[in-house]
Amino acid sequence: MSDEINDIDEEFNEEQFDIPEVLPLLPIRDVVIFPYMIVPLFVGRERSINAVDAALTKDRLVFLSTQRDVSKEDPDPEDLNNFGTIGMIMRMLKLPDGRVKILVQGLTRSKVKTFLQTQPFYTIDTLKVEEEPVVKAPLEIEALMRNVREVLERLASLGKIIFPEVMMVLENVQEPGRLADLVAANLGLKTDDAQKVLEILDPVERLQTVSDLLVKEFQVAQMQSKIQSQAKEEMDKSQREYYLREQLKAIKTELGDIEETSEEINDFKKKIKAAKMPPDIEKEAIKQADRLDMMHPDAAEATLTRTYLDWLIDLPWSKQTKDVLDIAKAKEILDTDHYDLEKVKERILEYLAVRKLKNDTKGPILCFVGPPGVGKTSLGKSIARAIGRKFVRLSLGGVRDEAEIRGHRRTYVGALPGRIIQGMKQAGTNNPVFMMDEIDKIGSDFRGDPSSALLEVLDPEQNNSFSDHYLNLPFDLTNVMFITTANQMDPIPGPLKDRMEIIYIPGYTSEEKLVIANRYLIPRQIKENGLSDKLIKFTDEAVTKIITEYTREAGLRNVEREIAGVCRKVAKKVAAGSTKSTTITPTKVHEYLGIPKYMDEEEREKDEIGVATGLAWTPVGGEVLYIETTIMKGRGQLTLTGHLGDVMKESAQAAYSYTRTRAKELGIAPEFYKDKDIHVHVPAGAIPKDGPSAGITMATSIVSALTQIPIDKNLAMTGEITLRGRILPIGGLKEKCLAALRAGIKTVLCPDRNKKDLEEIPKNIKDKLNIVLVGHMDDVLSRVLKITTKNKAASNKKAAAKKRAAAKSKKITKKKAVSAKAAPKKKAIAKKKATPKKAAPAKAAPKKATPKKAVAKKRAAPKKATVKKTVAKKAAPAKAAPKKKAAPAKATAKKKKGRK
Repeated sequence: MSDEINDIDEEFNEEQFDIPEVLPLLPIRDVVIFPYMIVPLFVGRERSINAVDAALTKDRLVFLSTQRDVSKEDPDPEDLNNFGTIGMIMRMLKLPDGRVKILVQGLTRSKVKTFLQTQPFYTIDTLKVEEEPVVKAPLEIEALMRNVREVLERLASLGKIIFPEVMMVLENVQEPGRLADLVAANLGLKTDDAQKVLEILDPVERLQTVSDLLVKEFQVAQMQSKIQSQAKEEMDKSQREYYLREQLKAIKTELGDIEETSEEINDFKKKIKAAKMPPDIEKEAIKQADRLDMMHPDAAEATLTRTYLDWLIDLPWSKQTKDVLDIAKAKEILDTDHYDLEKVKERILEYLAVRKLKNDTKGPILCFVGPPGVGKTSLGKSIARAIGRKFVRLSLGGVRDEAEIRGHRRTYVGALPGRIIQGMKQAGTNNPVFMMDEIDKIGSDFRGDPSSALLEVLDPEQNNSFSDHYLNLPFDLTNVMFITTANQMDPIPGPLKDRMEIIYIPGYTSEEKLVIANRYLIPRQIKENGLSDKLIKFTDEAVTKIITEYTREAGLRNVEREIAGVCRKVAKKVAAGSTKSTTITPTKVHEYLGIPKYMDEEEREKDEIGVATGLAWTPVGGEVLYIETTIMKGRGQLTLTGHLGDVMKESAQAAYSYTRTRAKELGIAPEFYKDKDIHVHVPAGAIPKDGPSAGITMATSIVSALTQIPIDKNLAMTGEITLRGRILPIGGLKEKCLAALRAGIKTVLCPDRNKKDLEEIPKNIKDKLNIVLVGHMDDVLSRVLKITTKNKAASNKKAAAKKRAAAKSKKITKKKAVSAKAAPKKKAIAKKKATPKKAAPAKAAPKKATPKKAVAKKRAAPKKATVKKTVAKKAAPAKAAPKKKAAPAKATAKKKKGRK
């Protein structure tokens, strides 16, 4: 190869043959041809083959130009570099596949002046390029040339493939420009770097540029050698891949190509930008992406980092839906989806109204409390539909691990974010309606207290920076509308309860159930069982029979189950080929559902001694509770049975103590406790019972058993009792009234301090019940057992005394008024010394005292008569007094007249 170069060099210098101005152009890819460089080329494009043929038919000269875009198959003139090399085709070989292999040697630099033709090949008018003369001192050039040769030798010693013949030629080259071209041709530079070197006309500058590239290549080779020496100790398949990637990274670092990251990292960074995260979150995400770029793709930590980045990208940091603030439309949707529930609907419409007036309002924290089946969860879906938001549901029943709310640390195996962050990802927006069901059934154990973790979630002042353990970054929950549901309030911790707005949803009456069944339940079950309105129809009497005789609950789940049972029976007939329309009547209900499960009068056919009807509240609604008491000979023991809780046992003890202390007033033998045992039993002993509202029922049952007075079976009562007989307020009054209605009870006794709760009870319920307010146990016994205690007689005496005192006060006031009117006349008489006339009022004084004596005499008489007669006698002197006082005044006037 070196001999060929020397021969051509000598021939070129000696002959100085002329290069024509018009030459065919041969586009080449991936390589830049330098002068004095011999390289084989494969020509396959039709236009390029034509250019080679044209050159071979003339002087074998061709203009070699490198493409700017190597991927373009058929380049246009603007896709080619104007600066190139004129080369000579030394050999040509046609290949079987139609391609041509040529051996080309570069001769001199040249430039495209203009394109003359493009078909069937490119023909150009060339512009001769002259190299600039050498202007630097010979010593500097010699030093630079020696430095280039030394670095090239050291590079060859590090493993760079450089032919020995090339090294020999380089030793004999004395011109800086030619040395630069030979080194650049054998260094394996990038196309862009090689093209820059080709276009430099100053030989010394060109050699300096080549020297800089040579030094950079030498440093890369050094780093490569270092990586190789470090990776030789242990190398299996995975380590070999790691070694190769580290090599690639080191090379990129040395070449300044670190910005050319992998496609996966670029994709992550694009998604991070598109997610529109807060600045701090975006900074952390970019940091994690950069860490992933430095990891081995198969490393365990790389997988965890990818998953973490996926979670950060998928969370709705800035995505939100626009609220539908049309209050009329929202009201229409709520009324369509749910019957009644006016208080809840009003609250939602208030929220929308505030949002319409002020857009940055924080989401409310509502808590729907009520029995199962009253529509708490479906109400949340309707709210989301009414305001145009996404709906997410989370069930908290049985959750005992705090990590379910806050997530696990990323260092744990199988770590995931908590259920809150998972719900936000599922919603896809940062302002969904987020429903948390069964918040009263959340638990706690050694793994933490989930209810405490919910404090931050449900606090409007804290949830703007909710921190999940997995993300370890704050997430804003202020736009979320949280709705929680519970069957009862007692199990919910106080701090958690304080953060929520409680809305009670009590059970439904039979009439309300009938309306809801006709509007919602029956159409839904007809559709779900493959029927149509033409195949099945329900009469109101049939639906009422299902409600009253086959279900007894506050909600509607069992009603819907029974309706579904009827629809399935009809569906079976239709599937067998029947096309007749079936009308469900009460008779058909009995045929399809069997014997009624509940009767109107459960085991209470008559009034009984010692059996009182109480009302209890349960998580599934109100219930009727029968309390039985029986008296036996014994030693004064009190026995309580029926699976009672501690609170009900204490109520029974209080009722027993009250009875003992008031035995004489109640007409019971004072020492009954010495030779009689009392057994209080609450039926359905397998069911646990507890609560603070059975005190007056137990006391009534005990007193009834001791006095042998029966209790009205159509009367129920609820209230707690103190040792002094006072009745304390209770909760769940509406649910208890509904339970009484379902059991056919007409009269309900409740504490007078629950009077405020009567406003919450619908008018149609109050119209069907006689609700009696009682404040003391004496009022209960007088109402139920017709027992009037001495305490009540004493209170009647006090009332009579108050009336007498009021009448007396009224009399004294009138007397003072009369005296005040008569005072001027008395003074006038005194001046004229009318002594006989002044004695008249003094004689009337004993008559004034008469009412006092009458009151004293009448105190022993019957109360009603006493009050009436006293008032009558008091009024008489008051009327008579002015007449007696007026007499002297008239006489005085006549006397004055006569004197005149």
